[in-house]
Amino acid sequence: MIVKQGTFPPLSNNCYLIVDEATNQSALVDCSYWNGKMEALIGDTDLKYILLTHGHYDHIGAVKQVKERYGAKVVISKEDEPMLSSGKLSLAVFTRGETAYTSADITVHDGDELQLGEITIKVMATPGHTKGGLCYLAEDCLFTGDTLFCCSCGRTDFPGGSGEEMLQSLRRIKALDGDYKIYPGHEDISTLEFERKNNPYMNM
Repeated sequence: MIVKQGTFPPLSNNCYLIVDEATNQSALVDCSYWNGKMEALIGDTDLKYILLTHGHYDHIGAVKQVKERYGAKVVISKEDEPMLSSGKLSLAVFTRGETAYTSADITVHDGDELQLGEITIKVMATPGHTKGGLCYLAEDCLFTGDTLFCCSCGRTDFPGGSGEEMLQSLRRIKALDGDYKIYPGHEDISTLEFERKNNPYMNM
């Protein structure tokens, strides 16, 4: 498995491309902004999924373009699905953010699995930043969106956010067996072991 990273507008969003080397199938984790850099990130891989960690505008801004261009299936939680077609729910109208409205192809729940070539991607529900926030686990990698950041966590003061749910989600992540590479929606890549020791929110 290969993981490629790109950072995009509007809020220095990290988007990641998971590539199964055996089949060249790929999955894009979050889809912020369509430009040449996004096109280069996807490259000549066979894009199967757009895996959305949640429905805020800065994570879904280019979903429509990428879906139409590559035929990839859009994956999001049932709770956050309405954000794909509402500038109010995605917060786009409050921030002058642009969202090309679209729809989900697959809605997932905690414990669901998706197959990407020979890679199994597991869905972990992590509400707190939004009601339907998700993390995706693939081999030794955990894609945390706006749930877990390096030494921090996502905001909980937006509609659908909950400080208590965020702490519960962070405790679930902390309790995972072993170590993982942490790929957050913003800021620096980390490891779960580092976060267990150094993240104050994970130790509340």
